[in-house]
Amino acid sequence: MVDITNNYDLIIIGGGPAGLTAAIYGGRARLKTLVINKGTLGGQVNATREIVNYPGFIQTSGPGLMKMFKTHAETFGVQFMKDEVNDVDFSQEEKMIRTKKGKEFSAKAVVIACGCEPRLLNIPGEKKLRGSGVAYCATCDAEFFEGEDVVVVGSGDQAIEEGIYITKFAKKVTVIVLHDEGILDCNKISAEKAFQNDKMEFIWSSTIEEVLGKDNVEGVKIKNLITGESSELICQGVFFFVGMVPSTHFLKESGVEMDQRGYIPVNDLMETNVEGVHAVGDNRVKYLRQVVSAAGDGATAAVAAERYIEELNSFNINILESDKKVLLLFLDALNNKSLEFSTLLEKVNRELDERYKVVKVDMATKKNQAKKYRIENVPSVLVLDKGQEIKRLQCSFNNENLKSQLI
Repeated sequence: MVDITNNYDLIIIGGGPAGLTAAIYGGRARLKTLVINKGTLGGQVNATREIVNYPGFIQTSGPGLMKMFKTHAETFGVQFMKDEVNDVDFSQEEKMIRTKKGKEFSAKAVVIACGCEPRLLNIPGEKKLRGSGVAYCATCDAEFFEGEDVVVVGSGDQAIEEGIYITKFAKKVTVIVLHDEGILDCNKISAEKAFQNDKMEFIWSSTIEEVLGKDNVEGVKIKNLITGESSELICQGVFFFVGMVPSTHFLKESGVEMDQRGYIPVNDLMETNVEGVHAVGDNRVKYLRQVVSAAGDGATAAVAAERYIEELNSFNINILESDKKVLLLFLDALNNKSLEFSTLLEKVNRELDERYKVVKVDMATKKNQAKKYRIENVPSVLVLDKGQEIKRLQCSFNNENLKSQLI
């Protein structure tokens, strides 16, 4: 049994394709890595029975592909824990994570990969009959409606593909579509399959107003958006596929920036506005939500987190633990002016009997430290004592002028 400790280099919240890829890259970089996932590893991909667009796999299943992702991560020593994160504290250098089971963990870097969950319409009867005929996952629940009449709400890829799957069990699947006749939001191939499926019927230009039933679903109330008329349809099951919402509610007091819907904006390195915290996959602001794009997110975030941790460790060793005051020099290693100034600074420090410890930071590779000290131009020099800024030097190329600032 793997020993779950409390202190990690990298903690990944969520075990979908983005989180698992981040785990693979984190483990391979020899980072002590933990994945905390509240449900089945793989996330929503586990509900995908057929994947035909993941590079290198002409055809595979969601659960099968995710199992390989997890096995791959385990070969690099990644640890896994089934639990739900319900509170975080990202205000300090060590990020704190608390779970529903009362456990507490710390990490130098965090990757948020918690994904999304089904959006609720919140119509009468929906919550009351959830689990008693109201469902959101065909893979999980379709078999319970063997030989029965089922309604599917939605017309996107998920709704139509899941609806087709439900026809393997149900007697009939009726799809409620907002649009005019013949218009679906899904891809063309899935639409063609649905139209050719004898078990599928469509009610166009309509929406669902209420789920009917006392203890179990007995029918639905449907409103025609053109005529305004309402009608009832007898059924024993209702599957809702009307979009997703990010599972980021636990971040409300964390300081992590989110948009009005709860999605997290990031930069090219998957960095959030909080240093050392990255966001990947479906819970971030992005254009394409697919397994392949999620995997790319996870790889990017893990590499960026590795470099952030490397900078953090270097900073602690070279600056915070230094017995001397530090001259923190920010430079461009490819710029002659920066290199000339670096040579001069070291010469002046020698003339002062190595009074200071000179630490060089290449702006091109260590951007976090530059951001931390608000460095915009190179060369720039800060005088630090145990990490605290004492002053900034005027980067003069005059030997005496530079020395006078350091005496």
